Amino acid sequence: MRIVHGLLASAAFIVAPAAAFAQDTAQEQQEDTVGVAPDAGADSYGDDIIVTATRRNQIAQDVPIAVTVVGGEQLENAGVVDIRGVRQLTPSLQATTGQSSATGVVLSIRGIGTAGDNPGFEPAVGVFVDGVFRARAGLALAELPPVDRVEVLRGPQGTLFGRNTSAGALSITTKGPAFTLGGYGEVTYGNYDNIEVKAGVTGPISQTFAVRLDGGYHKRDGYIQDVNSDRSINNLDRYFVRAQGLYENENLSVRLIGDYYKTDENCCGAIQVTNGQTTPAVQFLASLGGNVGYPTDLDPSKRRMAISPNRAFTEKVEEYGASGEINYDFGGVKLTSITAYRDWKALRDQDIDFSGLDRAYREDYKTTLRDITQEIRLQGKALNDRLDWLVGGFYLNEKMTLRDTIRFGTQADQYVDALLAGATANPANPFAPNGYSLFGSLPGRPFFGTYLTNPFVNPSAALVNGLIASIPGSAAQFATPLPSNVGAGQNNDDYTVDTNAFAIFTHNIVQLTDQLSLTLGLRFNHETKSINANLNAVNPGCSALLPGGSSSVFGAVLASQPSLDGIRLLICNPTVNPEFNGVYNGDRSENEFTGTAKLAFKITPDVLLYGGYDRGFKSGGYNLDRGTFDSAYFGGNGAQISDLEFGAEKVNAYEIGLKTNFSRAFTFNVTGFYQDFSGYQSLRFEGSSFVVRQFKEVISKGVELESIIRPVSNFIVQLGYTYLDAKINDPLAPDNGQQLTNQPRHVLTGGLTWTPRLTDSVGALVHVDFRQNSDSNTINDPTIPIPGNALGAPATTNDGYGIANARVGLNFADNRFGVEAFVENIFNTYYNITSFPVPEQTGTFAVYPSPPRFYGIKVRASF
Repeated sequence: MRIVHGLLASAAFIVAPAAAFAQDTAQEQQEDTVGVAPDAGADSYGDDIIVTATRRNQIAQDVPIAVTVVGGEQLENAGVVDIRGVRQLTPSLQATTGQSSATGVVLSIRGIGTAGDNPGFEPAVGVFVDGVFRARAGLALAELPPVDRVEVLRGPQGTLFGRNTSAGALSITTKGPAFTLGGYGEVTYGNYDNIEVKAGVTGPISQTFAVRLDGGYHKRDGYIQDVNSDRSINNLDRYFVRAQGLYENENLSVRLIGDYYKTDENCCGAIQVTNGQTTPAVQFLASLGGNVGYPTDLDPSKRRMAISPNRAFTEKVEEYGASGEINYDFGGVKLTSITAYRDWKALRDQDIDFSGLDRAYREDYKTTLRDITQEIRLQGKALNDRLDWLVGGFYLNEKMTLRDTIRFGTQADQYVDALLAGATANPANPFAPNGYSLFGSLPGRPFFGTYLTNPFVNPSAALVNGLIASIPGSAAQFATPLPSNVGAGQNNDDYTVDTNAFAIFTHNIVQLTDQLSLTLGLRFNHETKSINANLNAVNPGCSALLPGGSSSVFGAVLASQPSLDGIRLLICNPTVNPEFNGVYNGDRSENEFTGTAKLAFKITPDVLLYGGYDRGFKSGGYNLDRGTFDSAYFGGNGAQISDLEFGAEKVNAYEIGLKTNFSRAFTFNVTGFYQDFSGYQSLRFEGSSFVVRQFKEVISKGVELESIIRPVSNFIVQLGYTYLDAKINDPLAPDNGQQLTNQPRHVLTGGLTWTPRLTDSVGALVHVDFRQNSDSNTINDPTIPIPGNALGAPATTNDGYGIANARVGLNFADNRFGVEAFVENIFNTYYNITSFPVPEQTGTFAVYPSPPRFYGIKVRASF
């Protein structure tokens, strides 16, 4: 482990998960302020931090739950543009992005998340925007509108939120309409030609109705370069518009929100970090077209990759939705209703051989989600206010579709023939004339049948020749090249999954004495899912080898040669194996009770001790990948809908915590947790497709610390630390006993903000934040043997590293105008986000690289 020990030692007695910058002390204050620009000169960090995710507007230090509150001003200072950036400020939260920014984002809390690029999996960490559940993390990745706060709740959730989660939740509260006229505008320009424009206006239409309109546009060049063209990958090109209306009278409030988001970007580039056995073939075949197969330096920090000509890495997302929240006070009992509709579409093109070789690609890979949700809550107090009760119900109707479109490229046949030539020729010269081929795509190479029938190179030749002699006409199969696969592939694998989830829940706080309280919550979940899969792949080469095919005898003989299984897999790759063609239907139903029980004791008015138990649940579902099917040709039982199905994930979680608030100048919290997961859902990329692995047990345990220090009113220091031990406990798992992927044992975060007044009309801002991580592994199966990279270090691991950001600025005229300069990733630190074995390229691994240093200047004005 390489971590900055000096930082840990100096902060150990006060550190914490980047605890929140303080918010307004009550919801009413939020609604009565314009809230369109941060006041860098005000004592905005001196108020109590308010938690609204408990549905009760409580002071964070009085709430017996592990929660981190990040204010909108803190998000601005840290340069956070979407929810992935919140990890910089909260050490128990991790956020990673794999091969898709839309569908490959993984949020994890306390080491637990749902990895993989497959919308058939629901998230372990739920995201709620203004009380509305976003069904996948990708649905919350659009550019953030003006935010009032983000609350990160750690541990299973279900008795407070409409949708249950097994690991935690992010509750995002955006700025709402105000009854005071106001507006803002800001322009940012930075390196990589980064341009960002945001503007908004709010104000009253009448004494009881106010509106708000926000919009933004963000464009930036990519930071990964294609060596075969002038294209840059991992750029930004997105915009949003958001409209709100708020009606309020003495007993009733109605908030309506409509939004539209769109992105058109190139994502996500991956960089080779090891040379495998197939690298010479990739380089050779790419060179036939004057291209580079891979950059030869194997240095991901240079952020260079090779893409096949005429293959794209585009990702287009269109998203829109509407929601309505109604609150009515009956006098002692409050009714809340949240109704929402959301429509999300993502369209992707991808060069899936991740090289200059044109072996395979995806074209118009499409995912859609349509969600309708309804949540109703009643809450009030009874027994002389000794009982604070809440009951509610939730309904989700979701239709999810996926269209997969893996296609063979122009060099699909050549790649198989080149590898076969290398396997059957002189290893020192893989392309020698005595090598063999299957498709006959490389001139001068004899057909593979001559290898099988030649006793000098194949010990089983006598059996093969005997079989040929006994089956009339079979000799021709061994003398005929396989039909070409160029241009073939999936003619749209279509999946539709319909989900209906019903729940009733209650969350109650009983004040047993003036110092002792008991929280009891219970939830009943009922979920049904149905799947329809219509799969149609065209693979002439594989079809010829299968029973009934034009070369079925050849296919049977080939299957009898275990040493050539790798060649068979290249021809009949599970993702395009026509053996799996057909229509599949299935359904599943689950009923589950979850809940919470916690005891809290106020030792003094400033010290809270609490402990408790939570039961969590995340439903099972279907892995939308034909590569999951069991192949009869490869010795399995044949494709069945049950091959796609996986079960529920459940957790028993235990927590004990201490919260102190001796003065406004110093707060300190410590939490210990132990979480025992059964049926832990792990989606792992295993070289050609994503495969579900459910483990008998995963244990996540650790300690979280947090502290806020305010020596003076305009100076605040925040420190956070998490120790995490998250391991698989399953003797049948290859990585049994190892730390989970992308989960460092130690994370330290910190932030410093100073907002002095230079004159009566001029204020300043100085902000610095950092996140320090210990070592971690970034591949989803740490047991895979991985060669070192060019520098001799393990190619897919991260040594301990730190990311630091800074922002300085001036504001004028009571903060109506401001200018700020910022740097993100000050030291240009490189790390691997995630890594994977490159499909069909044995021994070759690639990584998704971290962003480089960004810097720029922002000018803003408000009224």
